[in-house]
Amino acid sequence: MIDLHGQAGLPYVNKGVYTGSYQGMRYRLRKREEEENKFLEAVIYPEPFCFESTAEEEKEYRDFPFTNEGFDQAVAWLNEQYEAQRERWEQAAKAAWV
Repeated sequence: MIDLHGQAGLPYVNKGVYTGSYQGMRYRLRKREEEENKFLEAVIYPEPFCFESTAEEEKEYRDFPFTNEGFDQAVAWLNEQYEAQRERWEQAAKAAWV
């Protein structure tokens, strides 16, 4: 289970991009601004490559409000996507070690 409270939080994401991985699933959180609106952008993608080297069609994006509640929603979404696509992430983890 991904638990970012204590490692990262909205203040960290406000200043930079947070990346991590969990058993074959990589993820990235960053602040995204459109005009006067701020969003917390969450992206998931399979191992083994970094965000920039992963094909765009392998990535899934979701925006959340740039609030503490939005951060909690983003972490919940990461965990939901891990469970929903567990086989995909397990195969990615195995392939990364080959």
